[in-house]
Amino acid sequence: MDPATDTAPASPDLATDTAPASPAERTARLLWTLAEPVHAVTYFAPECRAAFEEAGLRGFWRGYFAGRAAPLGAVGPAPVTAAFFSFAPGMVARALPSVWDTVTPEKALHIRAEGARAALTRLLAGREREAEHAAASLARYVTGLDCAGRPLAAVNAALRRPDDPLALLWHAATVLREHRGDGHVAALVAADLDGCEALVLRAGTDLPRAELQPYRGWTDGEWEAAAARLAGRGLLDAATGRATAAGRRAHASVEAATDRAAARPWHALPPHEATGLLAALTPLSEACATALRFPNPIGLPDRRA
Repeated sequence: MDPATDTAPASPDLATDTAPASPAERTARLLWTLAEPVHAVTYFAPECRAAFEEAGLRGFWRGYFAGRAAPLGAVGPAPVTAAFFSFAPGMVARALPSVWDTVTPEKALHIRAEGARAALTRLLAGREREAEHAAASLARYVTGLDCAGRPLAAVNAALRRPDDPLALLWHAATVLREHRGDGHVAALVAADLDGCEALVLRAGTDLPRAELQPYRGWTDGEWEAAAARLAGRGLLDAATGRATAAGRRAHASVEAATDRAAARPWHALPPHEATGLLAALTPLSEACATALRFPNPIGLPDRRA
């Protein structure tokens, strides 16, 4: 099974044609497109899936929920449903808290880190020096990151900083993606969209329903009910399932708010440093993107040449 990750409708974020309004917002958007493939190896790369399978977590989703929820501790489904946002509650409850009978959160953290390091070892072979440089740069910006109001970013940022450069690269990319994802969830809540509605609106904008609904566990009845609510608000065309002009504006507004929320760490970053950071990450991101499929359930745009 191909994975669906995430906090929000896809990525924690959704690609949009709306141009970021400031240099910091542009940096935040570009960093998402570059850091997300590095993080996403934990869902798509065979080394990562195999690591969870070998620990007794059979089936993709048990490993997914164990690995992503592990920084929160041995939690049940309620906080994970809330923080991950777009998953059907029943889907989360099928994995949690039962996964903790197989692995402890501490073990799950070790498994996901080792799987990611193994995947990056393969994908970035021959680029070790570049990866070490990028990891040190990215980690420097992640250190001291303000995570107020961002639970998934906070628990990941609080984990021990790895010594291994590839593990550090994955860790820093993960903190950044959860930081942006937490802000994205806040933007969706402020837009009065629930988890299923956010997915339905996305499917009406640019991603196929088949890339979203099956990977978040919503039934056809729940999906259609969400579509009806959106149509009642004038955001979705009930006949076609496509977003209306108002729906597209709502989607763009959420994306703009996500960029604003993600931009704060980058406001003081000099342009030349932003350019250097993005340049360092680009070849590594492109190499990691070979482990992904496009389109994908996390809404990541295809930046491969």
